[in-house]
This record gives sequence, C-alpha cells and structure tokens, in this order.
Amino acid sequence: MAAQHNKNAADECDLLDLISKENLGDRASPELWPEQMPGVSEFAAMGGLASTFSGCSTAAKPKWMNDLEADDVNTVHELSNLTPAQLLDRIRKLQNLAYQLGLEEAREMTRGKFLNILQRPRQGLGA
Repeated sequence: MAAQHNKNAADECDLLDLISKENLGDRASPELWPEQMPGVSEFAAMGGLASTFSGCSTAAKPKWMNDLEADDVNTVHELSNLTPAQLLDRIRKLQNLAYQLGLEEAREMTRGKFLNILQRPRQGLGA
C-alpha cells in the first residue's frame, strides 16, 4: 500500500514538472502569429461561409463576395466539403494541368518561332 502511495506522489510530482509557468497574457496574438493570408482573420470573424450565404442582400455581403457569381459560390461550397486528402488530390490535378499547359505553350511558342510569325514587322520596307 505504501509503495502505491509513493508511486502516486511521484506521478503527481512528474505532472507538476510538466506545467509551464510562462505567462502569455502580456502578448497580443498578432505579435505571436502574424496573419499569413490577408483577409482570413476578417473572414473568420464574420463566421465563415455559413453566415455569408444565408440569402443576404448584396449590401450586407462582405466585399470579397460582391464579385462572385453563382458558379463561384458553388465551387467554394464544393471545395469546402472535400476532405483534406481529396483537396490535396484536387490540387495535384490542378498542378499537373498547369504543367501540361506550360509544356503545350512552350511547343506552340517554338512552332511560332520556326514559322517566323513572332517577328516584328520591319519598318520602311516600301519607302
């Protein structure tokens, strides 16, 4: 019984050693964690997407929502329902598509160079 009591006392001492005595109350959080993406804090303070798509008038919507069309809003809803793994897969697909488009553009630019369609017209040919 005494051994059990000593073990409990030792566990409590170990737990007390893990408690941080640092006081973070004197620091403002923006100093600790600066805003990485502009507008995210403002968006989170408004309550996120749930409160903004509740059929509000255009005047009550935040300024970033004024330029969105219905298709854009549907895309935002679709992306918000994806799991992190699905979102990463979607990002990989977009990166691969961007890479393929870059390769295709490079081929077309090379083709244009060989066909001499990218040269500037010469001035004073007829004079």
